[in-house]
Amino acid sequence: MSHLKPHLALLTCNIIWALDFPFYNMILGKYIAPMAMVSASLIVTALFSLIPLLWQHPQQIANSDKRKLIGAALLIGVLRKVFMMYGLSKTSPIDGSIIDTIVPLLVLILSVALGMDRFTKLKIIGLILGMIGAIAVIFTGMSASHHTSHLWGNLLVLFCACVTSFYMVWFKTLVAKYSIVIVLRWIYCSAAIMALPFGIKDLIHTDYETIIRHALWPTLFVLTIPTYIPNLMLNYALKSVAPTVSSIYTYLQPVLAIAISVAWGLDRLHIDTILFALVIFIGVGLVLRSYTLPPPHPSPPMAHPH
Repeated sequence: MSHLKPHLALLTCNIIWALDFPFYNMILGKYIAPMAMVSASLIVTALFSLIPLLWQHPQQIANSDKRKLIGAALLIGVLRKVFMMYGLSKTSPIDGSIIDTIVPLLVLILSVALGMDRFTKLKIIGLILGMIGAIAVIFTGMSASHHTSHLWGNLLVLFCACVTSFYMVWFKTLVAKYSIVIVLRWIYCSAAIMALPFGIKDLIHTDYETIIRHALWPTLFVLTIPTYIPNLMLNYALKSVAPTVSSIYTYLQPVLAIAISVAWGLDRLHIDTILFALVIFIGVGLVLRSYTLPPPHPSPPMAHPH
């Protein structure tokens, strides 16, 4: 049972993150402005991050690391959320979930650029395939047949993936140095403070009565579930499961997001989207596969936080 728990944690957090895409698409721009949702979700997550203080002593943070944590808050807390919310308010949940899977490819590019990794033939082939598929999905937003998709929305989701990749490479040492509970508390409390001045006006003018009548459960879900708890579950699982294995679980996210979106009538699945998604999956799979082959390589990109 102890061996099963990390896999159950990975399965659960990836299912939760898969629900993000259709649920955000259901409410953003229709019942609540994207910036209001950014601020509200960060405030709720910040409150969750304070709960462990009831039984844990605060960990001392070096002054130099405090600045890095605030930078991490700006990246993963504010910018990722802003790009994701505005992106999903302008494009389809299917396109958004597929584009977000290229994070391991972007992490590879940054790691090589910073001298933390190196290219191999398999990585280059995987990178080329994955990026071709991603570019194809992004530009389906210009096609009249993809009426739920939009080029600018797809580009915003791509920017979101870029921010996530930069965070994962640049701040990897912080996660290794401090407890994940401490890191998440600093990131989300700082991010909530940064975002609130920009979202307070939209929060005040949100029609909460309409949300309660028409979109209560999806709104409550995206406010309370997808960010803090799944990130804790992910880091718990990574203590005993290889990053390569955790990355494989992320393939569940677009598959489930597509199934839910189609079943609920939020989007239509097109043949070209399926083909482009397969190209991305093969590309990411080749990159991850390269880390399991001799000689030993640096650790592969892990599943990214939300």
